[in-house]
Amino acid sequence: MGFPDRFNYEQNCTTMNKNQALPWENPRFHNWIAVARACQVMGLSLARALQPLDLKPPHLDILVNLFRAPGISQQDLADKLLVGRSNLSMLLPQLEKRGLLVRRGDPQDRRILRLELTPSGTDLTLQAIAIQSELIDRTMKTASTDECNLVGEVMTRIIHELTRPDTTEEVQANEPGRKKA
Repeated sequence: MGFPDRFNYEQNCTTMNKNQALPWENPRFHNWIAVARACQVMGLSLARALQPLDLKPPHLDILVNLFRAPGISQQDLADKLLVGRSNLSMLLPQLEKRGLLVRRGDPQDRRILRLELTPSGTDLTLQAIAIQSELIDRTMKTASTDECNLVGEVMTRIIHELTRPDTTEEVQANEPGRKKA
């Protein structure tokens, strides 16, 4: 399965016709599937590439964020990674047991745990970043710089759209006589 040799951009990037009942009849559907598949294949490729380091992509996400923001709280890290604290609390002990990170109490607020990489955690993170960077370079060289920038811009708009509050719910909540939750 794949796209035809001559992918018709205009046909596949137009608004869905109201007579199209099924999602695969939506011209944009093929592009959405391509994005989803590229994301999935990239995740699988990264997982394979990280195997020699005994890391999985969720571990890498944690390590890279600790590398970039030493002393981040567990809650802030969970928010950055878009995961619940319970998911994070399952992964952190694995990395801590391997001696890659430490959790320390915050001197101003005992309820907060601060996370930092150990020296071996920093070394492993740098190795993993090199692997990830090589994979990204290999992947993105299939497109020009302008195309890469366009993909980034479009994905940023999609993220913004999918993370903004639902305006329908806002309008309904502000209707006269409607109870607010």
